[in-house]
Amino acid sequence: MPPTALATDTDLLRQLRDGVGAAFQTLYQRHQGPLYRFALLRTGSGDTAADIVQEVFMGLLTGSFHYDPLRGLLQNFLFGVARKLILKHEQPRWRLASLPDIDADDENAPEAGSDDGEPLARLLDNETAEQVRRALAQLAPHYRDAVILYELHDMSYLDIADICQVDIGTVRSRLSRGRAALAKRLAAHRPAALHASL
Repeated sequence: MPPTALATDTDLLRQLRDGVGAAFQTLYQRHQGPLYRFALLRTGSGDTAADIVQEVFMGLLTGSFHYDPLRGLLQNFLFGVARKLILKHEQPRWRLASLPDIDADDENAPEAGSDDGEPLARLLDNETAEQVRRALAQLAPHYRDAVILYELHDMSYLDIADICQVDIGTVRSRLSRGRAALAKRLAAHRPAALHASL
């Protein structure tokens, strides 16, 4: 039976293990975008995000990452694997004082502004999105995970707890502290942005 967009992730994994190549393609199309956006915001690099996503899907394809449907959703499992790969990738940089900037010329990065509206409005939207990305990049990794998953991926506390392998109280705490730190960093940029736009 060929995979369809309505097939569950578990059905598609079963078909994948039975050698149906189109099942992998359907899983990839379903989960690649959100995983890439998470990895991009988390690492600040389009190339690194693409590498992380590729490694996640290669592990799924080869079976080196063992997903158990009885332990939760495939989406949460994939985000958890991506998070672990990102942490592994960042380990050598933990000793450095600064975190990476978002690559502004990254062609894989999601568009921050729309083509609709005035050029000044688009410029300000893009500038605001860039400030948010930079402020996110300055958060501690555990705060960044909670804020990105909750605010930008609309995940529940329970899903985030599953992905980050912490309890719900820890998710609430990290989200609260992450939001406060993000607001503080954005407030520091606000006066400069107002003067620049005048």
